[in-house]
Amino acid sequence: MSQQSEKKAITLKTLTKSSVWDIQENDIFRLCEAAEKDAEIKDNLRHYVDIIRSAFTIEEINAESKVLVQKYENLGYKVGQVKLDENQKVTWAIKKRPISRVTDLTYENIRHISAAKLVEVLDRNFGGGWDSLSQSIKDIIESGFDISTTTLPKDRLHKKGGLYEKKVADGFDVLEVPKGSWVEAIFAKVKPEAEKPRMKYSTFSEEGENEDEDVEIEDTFNKPDEDDVEIGEPNDEDITEDNYSTMMDLGSADPDEEAEGLADYVED
Repeated sequence: MSQQSEKKAITLKTLTKSSVWDIQENDIFRLCEAAEKDAEIKDNLRHYVDIIRSAFTIEEINAESKVLVQKYENLGYKVGQVKLDENQKVTWAIKKRPISRVTDLTYENIRHISAAKLVEVLDRNFGGGWDSLSQSIKDIIESGFDISTTTLPKDRLHKKGGLYEKKVADGFDVLEVPKGSWVEAIFAKVKPEAEKPRMKYSTFSEEGENEDEDVEIEDTFNKPDEDDVEIGEPNDEDITEDNYSTMMDLGSADPDEEAEGLADYVED
């Protein structure tokens, strides 16, 4: 299915904080207009507005002020009316939130930008290279992109047949971060979305007709049992005077010896 077809299938009721990044300002007004007669949406309007606000800046303005409307349009906003209840229409100025800094990246929008856009965003924020990013930002980026890095002298980075050439040929976009006489190259490529394995099996209806069904299979082969406990071999460095006896098999003690030792202790 094409991306355009997916956009057409989106309604206000099916909008999510991820799919909202696929649509534009004019789509918001279209979706709101199409949902005006849906009572369920009206009852949960705040919820849908919150979803829209996660990707768009919304300002409620006075439509009668032509100067104000023009001001927002000059700033890149789209202006239109939205019916919030049966008797009230308000004018919204809407603008898609820009993704211009690494702090703008989220798990919801990371799969809605290209590798070229990611490189552009990283280029605006870099100073120390990939390692200068926080781990939380790295995790977000790597949830949507395959990332690899290399640091080489300037004259060796573009060596024929080298890693740089191979990565570019494999479809990676590259950001070069100068580090004195060396250069760090950050390679980025959109990561394909993983699909859960499905198994098809046949059942029979009451009429005896064969019916194929798809069933998602959960991978539990490598999942440890709750009762499983990993026990490692004792390390000599972990043995102390306090725990030494617990690390050895002392066997059965002679009861006479135990009694004798106790008697000595009492006499003392």
